[in-house]
Amino acid sequence: MSFPRQQARTQRFTIGVPRAFQISPDGQRVAFLRGRDGVDTGTCLWVHETGSATEAVVADPKALGADDENLPPEERARRERLRESGGGIVSYTVDDAFTRAVFTLSGRLFYVDLVGGGAAPRELPAVTPVVDPRISPAGDRVAYVSGGAVHVIDVSAAEADHGDRVVVEPDGDNVSWGLAELVAAEEMGRYRGFWWAPDGSALAVTRVDESAVNTWYVSDPGRPHQEPTALRYPPAGGVNADVRLAVFPVGSAGAHQRDGRPSPTWVEWDRDAFPYLSTVGWTSGPDGTPTLVLTAQDRGQRALTLLSGDPATGLVAEVRTDTDDVWVELMPGVPAHTASGELVWIARDSASGERRVYVGGAPVSPADVYVRGVVDVDGDRVLYTGSPAESPGDVSLWLVDLATGLSAPVEVPGHGSSKAADSGAHSGLRSGRLRGDTLVVQHRSMDFAGVRTVVLRNAGTETRRAHSEIPSLAEVPDLPEPRVEFWRAGERRIPTALVLPSWYRDDLRPLPVLVAPYGGPHAQRVLNARGAYLTAQWYAEQGFAVLIADGRGTPGIGVEWEQSVHLDLAEPVLDDQVEALRDAAARFSCLDTSRVGIHGWSFGGFLAALAVLRRPDVFHAAVAGAPVIDWALYDTHYTERYLGTPEGNPEAYERSSLLAEAAKLERPLMMIHGLADDNVAFAHTQRMSSALMAAGRPHTVLPLSGVTHSPSDPTVAENLMLLQVEFLKGNLRGE
Repeated sequence: MSFPRQQARTQRFTIGVPRAFQISPDGQRVAFLRGRDGVDTGTCLWVHETGSATEAVVADPKALGADDENLPPEERARRERLRESGGGIVSYTVDDAFTRAVFTLSGRLFYVDLVGGGAAPRELPAVTPVVDPRISPAGDRVAYVSGGAVHVIDVSAAEADHGDRVVVEPDGDNVSWGLAELVAAEEMGRYRGFWWAPDGSALAVTRVDESAVNTWYVSDPGRPHQEPTALRYPPAGGVNADVRLAVFPVGSAGAHQRDGRPSPTWVEWDRDAFPYLSTVGWTSGPDGTPTLVLTAQDRGQRALTLLSGDPATGLVAEVRTDTDDVWVELMPGVPAHTASGELVWIARDSASGERRVYVGGAPVSPADVYVRGVVDVDGDRVLYTGSPAESPGDVSLWLVDLATGLSAPVEVPGHGSSKAADSGAHSGLRSGRLRGDTLVVQHRSMDFAGVRTVVLRNAGTETRRAHSEIPSLAEVPDLPEPRVEFWRAGERRIPTALVLPSWYRDDLRPLPVLVAPYGGPHAQRVLNARGAYLTAQWYAEQGFAVLIADGRGTPGIGVEWEQSVHLDLAEPVLDDQVEALRDAAARFSCLDTSRVGIHGWSFGGFLAALAVLRRPDVFHAAVAGAPVIDWALYDTHYTERYLGTPEGNPEAYERSSLLAEAAKLERPLMMIHGLADDNVAFAHTQRMSSALMAAGRPHTVLPLSGVTHSPSDPTVAENLMLLQVEFLKGNLRGE
């Protein structure tokens, strides 16, 4: 089997890797999702017993008659925002005591007992289709969304219409409750629209009114019988959805009800000044009284306010407001609170200007660690991710124990290889989950293939030990071990990697270069993990030297580095790719810079097209996948963060967009785009093609029928790689 086919059918070797961990309060059991092997897309729910290091399936979608082809549109949209390409059980929630879990399959609602004998999952008589079900903290009820309405159903319900009640339903056209709007899910990392109070007495629910949002129509010429899909999409400078937040009592029947339904208490913050609702959550006061916690951003994203709300009155109080002259970054995992009620927050340090983790106003992360986000807060322990200042390709887990004052990176024991034990413990990528004295760590490294999942006990003490390991069932790539050189290129010390063919020797002819960037915000390519270079190694085996560089705008270096693209998403990004290429050519004699191609997807697709338009002296052919061509056609929250609005900063849009430069094209360009893409609309490629045609510039367009932003069909994904190689080889024969 070819590597492209293997990579496609294994969904980039992610099938079979355990994920989505939940830990019992006593640390003895860990729930997770995983297929039964490396190609099983019917993801199951498992429970791992840490004491015996055994595991068992508690819910199998195939046994429950799941049909991933029959998903409700809201669920498909939610998965698209999450870039979730798996099937079966793709998400679940558990109660606080870890006794029950709920999940949805094909729009149907199921719950399963996690203790006491392995009873089969039971379907609840919910109103279908069910979207985003979430179990209450006590495990006795489930809230979910169906048809834009929020429902609550008792776990004990046995018949339809018994125990299922509507909390709130749409009160107008283009109004929905309990679902995240497009920019919240796509750009803010908020994928939810309702939240249980800690005592289960109430739900905080968003009301989204998209009536004034621009309507786009996504159609597929390959399916002329199918009506276009109407999409409410807010382009830069356009009108956003109107988002409000209300609290509904659901703890006792009849409480605050009108017409048999609970009445809302509206949470009133200054939505004119802070229209973006970025996070919502709850905390409990010293007396156990639930309190709302929310953050909101201004339209220009230069201010982020943290608010505390009274769920009984809807009144809010400002806790703090952070400002930045460029933009305030939304950081994962905050706000959070320790068991003693201290606020866990990430903010810029006044001395260094870099981000640090703060607890109760005091910094707990080292000044020289690039903070990426808070992962978990359990009791008075805080788990966060960060990178050492001189090693942006490493992502470490740091555990802060406020009770003991201990703060240190989490080390992962080796697994039989001295190389892995020595260096793998101090490099690579780590993610984790913390509860009680148990810490689940996932570790990726250049020292070993795939992903290790290690369960560490005694996580809050100095002497940690590996208690068990949850195996990955992912397939092993049919590919030579990646041959990668790392360095920091040029005066700006750009993180750079060069991937060479396994078979290459110095006495052979120099290789054509394939530049393979993403190059934009929120995505890093130069990482210390083998899995990051599998695709690059395959391209290298086809006869290329593959160059990957994380220039200005990408994460991992610092705030100033990220903000260097403010008001210009083109020039600094492209300049750094050119600088990395020149530096690589000076270091490695095996590079033939008279034959340089570039390919990328999404922002990387924009960068690829940009490269051959503005620097044809450097780049000789390009493949641009789902490229953003005109930033005025991309969404508000992302685009305005970097460029402002088209009305307020027209020069920034001119500097960063490509349509006006179509006549400059003198190099081969292939554009690939899914016709069903609702993130970067096909209109980008269509308009660029029209402009190139009007200018008489030859080019290639490959439209993908039925494909969204990321191709998931194995045949399509495989053939895309093969077609790109054919196109690049055919156009990089030398001059």
